[in-house]
Order: sequence, then C-alpha cells, then structure tokens
Amino acid sequence: VMYKLPHVFPISAEHGWNLDELLERVWIYLDLVRIYTKPRGQIPDYSAPVILKSDRRSIETFCNKIHRPFLRDLKYAWVWGRSLTPNPQKVAKDHVLEDEDVVQLLKPI
Repeated sequence: VMYKLPHVFPISAEHGWNLDELLERVWIYLDLVRIYTKPRGQIPDYSAPVILKSDRRSIETFCNKIHRPFLRDLKYAWVWGRSLTPNPQKVAKDHVLEDEDVVQLLKPI
C-alpha cells in the first residue's frame, strides 16, 4: 500500500533498506546538481562536488561559486558529461551544465 502513495517509500537504517533511494530522492526534491572539477593534467575530483541549483547551472554560475574573479579571466571551459556529446567539448560561459558533469576551467597564461 505504501508504494502506491506519492513521495512515500519505506527505509530502514538498521537493515540498510532503500538508503540509496533516499539519497537520490533528496537530490531530486531539493533540485540540486553536482558538478565536479578537474584540475589541468589530473583526474577529476569526485570527492567534493560543487553544488548548484538546477535553475542556475551555467559555467558562469559555476565560476562565481568557486571564485568570483575567475570568471573575469575565463578563456573557456572543457566539459565532460551528459550536457553534451561527444566528450569533452570546449564551451563558453553560457553553457548549461547537467548533474555530475566534469568541468575544467582554463584562463589565459
């Protein structure tokens, strides 16, 4: 009966039932996306994503969340993920990111 109700599903911390489903639904209901960073010449850092609201998820917003002056010097960004095909692609600051995209920001030397 509980499975038929909207926004209801059983969990058990003691037995570990549906904890992954709970975490996934929290992300969906809070309307958040996870964006990962990739330093130049290194592998992506999946341990500490940058969290953005779904309605504000452009490269520009991403730069402002990390370090505001970075946007002023931004040349372009490389993006890997669901927001584009093929991967990676060079994008401008108006590109809209998707959940779990990986971003590498590049500025002139």
